[in-house]
Amino acid sequence: MFFKQFYDEKLSQTSYMVACQKTKDAIIIDPSRVLDEYKEVADKQGYKITYATETHIHADFASGLRDAERKFGSRLLVSDEGDESWKYENMPEGTVFLKEGDTIDVGNVELKVIHTPGHTPESITFVLTDRGGGSDEPMGMFTGDFLFVGDIGRPDLLEEAAKMEGTTEIGAKDMFNSLKKLEEYPDFLQVWPGHGAGSPCGKALGAVPLSTLGYERQNNWALKADDEESFVKELVSDQPEPPTHFAHMKKVNKEGLPEFQLKEVIVGTPKQLPGQVFDLRSKEAFAEGFRKGSINIPLNDKFLQFAGWYVDFSQPMTLIADPENSEKLQKDFASIGFDDIALIVPEDKIEQYVDASYENVQPAELTADYENKNILDVRSKSEYQEDNLKNAKHLHFGQLTSEDKEVPFDKEDEIFVHCQSGVRSAIAASVLKANGYENVINVEKGYNGIKKELES
Repeated sequence: MFFKQFYDEKLSQTSYMVACQKTKDAIIIDPSRVLDEYKEVADKQGYKITYATETHIHADFASGLRDAERKFGSRLLVSDEGDESWKYENMPEGTVFLKEGDTIDVGNVELKVIHTPGHTPESITFVLTDRGGGSDEPMGMFTGDFLFVGDIGRPDLLEEAAKMEGTTEIGAKDMFNSLKKLEEYPDFLQVWPGHGAGSPCGKALGAVPLSTLGYERQNNWALKADDEESFVKELVSDQPEPPTHFAHMKKVNKEGLPEFQLKEVIVGTPKQLPGQVFDLRSKEAFAEGFRKGSINIPLNDKFLQFAGWYVDFSQPMTLIADPENSEKLQKDFASIGFDDIALIVPEDKIEQYVDASYENVQPAELTADYENKNILDVRSKSEYQEDNLKNAKHLHFGQLTSEDKEVPFDKEDEIFVHCQSGVRSAIAASVLKANGYENVINVEKGYNGIKKELES
């Protein structure tokens, strides 16, 4: 048997390839939309990606399932569990719809289907047995967003992202019952989850890429819970705010996306910049001068997790970036279902568009008489609740433009913005400036620096 784990740091997302070394058949599990790395591995090993499957309809990234059928001729296998309100649509002819107890035979490798609802109604887990290696005992399980290292999947995304009211409590109770199904499996079974630390699909995901069922029984709070009521209460509390692009992901992964293809993106400096404008320079460079209306998301490992809060899927995009990154940026945005990059303005040509800036200050400039200042805390709800400046107003940095949220200050007010370290507040400053708040001041070093200053 061949086994390969793929990890996308930008999305804290994990996918897998399993192959039978005798028959040369391979399956990819929970593939991301850009399929290059799976093809590269398969070609190098001499495998054919015969099958593609996934554990559930994802909310946090664009699935590569349908593209696997288009590009590789893979046969698709998807869950047919859950009720009729949430099912895969527009699947290609020949798709296999899976129920609990079904098996997928990849050559001499067997994947048994377990229905594990909770995170979503259709969620399934695959239990792997390497029969080609002569074993009748399972080796491990692909748990998707059901079981993580140190945590379990959140049950509220259908309600929060897809606006299906009343599904959170149902999902939490389903999750409690799904965990009971694990009792029949041995401690040595490996756990191969769908996400790692940094993913908003849970609240306490571990940083290590895999675990064992026995280790999780000893250390994962959810597997030690024996009372449904207290379990449900704990599971639904303090979940991180879901990025706004999750709603779009649930829809397109259910219905399907067009095939992803690279294109030649126009590079230039026209008078008019089409659509939404994202400036990918460093926060320091941006603060010194930028085009009013642009949003600053520095290009780093957390880029997509931040950008997902602000992408408008209904209009094209202009990027202020290094044109050498065109291919990378197309692939990055494609992984959250956005394919309409219309223009790249080179970073070194930005001067002609600059018509705004904002001020950065050190924590000491805030803490002096801070009780009489307008302070906007843009950290997560849990960070704010743990500790905060008592006169600070709170609004998550990704919710500054939400229709159901309101910035708690007037546009002419002087506003000091801070997060935990100074990264998210810089993004927030750009968003506030883009929405007409002219007197915005970013507090460098964030609450870490503020607290240190107050304690000195």
